[in-house]
Amino acid sequence: MTRVLSGVQPSGDMHIGNYLGAFRSWVASQAEHDSFYCIVDLHALTSEHDRGTLADRTLAAAAVLLAVGLDPAQCTLFVQSHVPEHTQLAWLLECTATMGELRRMTQFKEKTRRATAEDPPASAADAAVEADAAVDADASASASASADAAASAAASAAVAVAVETDAAVGEASAAQPETAGSGRRAAEADERVRDASGAARVGLFTYPVLMAADILLYDADRVPVGDDQRQHLELARTLASRFNSRYGATFVVPQAAVPAVGARVMDLQDPTRKMSKSVSSPQGTVSVLDPPDVVRRKVRRAVTDTDREVRHDPDSKPGVSNLLELLAAATSGDPVELADRYQEYGALKDDVADALVELLRPVRARYDLVMADPGELRRVLTDGAGRARQVAAATLARASTHMGLLAAG
Repeated sequence: MTRVLSGVQPSGDMHIGNYLGAFRSWVASQAEHDSFYCIVDLHALTSEHDRGTLADRTLAAAAVLLAVGLDPAQCTLFVQSHVPEHTQLAWLLECTATMGELRRMTQFKEKTRRATAEDPPASAADAAVEADAAVDADASASASASADAAASAAASAAVAVAVETDAAVGEASAAQPETAGSGRRAAEADERVRDASGAARVGLFTYPVLMAADILLYDADRVPVGDDQRQHLELARTLASRFNSRYGATFVVPQAAVPAVGARVMDLQDPTRKMSKSVSSPQGTVSVLDPPDVVRRKVRRAVTDTDREVRHDPDSKPGVSNLLELLAAATSGDPVELADRYQEYGALKDDVADALVELLRPVRARYDLVMADPGELRRVLTDGAGRARQVAAATLARASTHMGLLAAG
């Protein structure tokens, strides 16, 4: 049976983008696959968070997943931090990944700018300390890179050398400017990212490796991801292949599973940006727990444009296209065909609001039932962690042995 794994952070309220882009496909796949679903609370630590509410948000996230239809009898639902093998395998994979690969992660560049604004150094002295640390880190990374290059040259495994060479060529190609102008602009952009990253948390830089560990621990064949997470899945695939080449067959190399419709729901107030739990946009984000009147108000205030023509054209009409895609995802329709039914935006917004209210009505009712019995909710998560550890422990032991670590006992 095909094994599927995915996870969600307990940061912020779960929204309609999570539901349409991920949760609904999770529910559909649990009866067909050996499914593992994880609340990735460790990932929530990569940015500023409220330690007083994180545990409650973790429970609420689990309740939402049960409310949308996950069944503990058909899938394994657990909390990431309850399975310590995640962080243990992450270290082995960090010793397999390269700095260049992590620097190329686009989400790190985007989140670094936000994290710097949210969590700046406490003082000029702190900034100086961080700057010194950055210099030391650069020197250390340079020395490490030289040592790695020498070790690679001496390696006898042809496949491992080929994998590392491909990675090096990819880095060189990415750094090579196509023109003097494009090279200058790329250098300036990289400099801005480096300036911002001085105050970013190390966990924000390395969390794609932890995400790779999340995936590879469970020998997942398929990973349901939004299209903005494909780069991280590709890193997991790269690390699995490199580890297998260096140390022997250890990990399954996973494939992405991306829904065709509703895979990327955009913010209602800024339709050029994905609806997000981590970006504050209360009027642009529809929570799965929003009351019907709130859902209707947010949809009616959704940003569109001034030409009033209803057509599906994400490039020139992102707001209208987002509404059409929401309606299509909620009603199993086609956004292009749905556009032909409308002559003006008001009717479209009314139908989108109605469709979302009806879609979310049973979810809100089931959520209330789940949260009314916190003891049972905790029991479900404890049982799920136990089942997850059975698989994760075997994978970690295999990876540790293949890497040459001494087994305990």
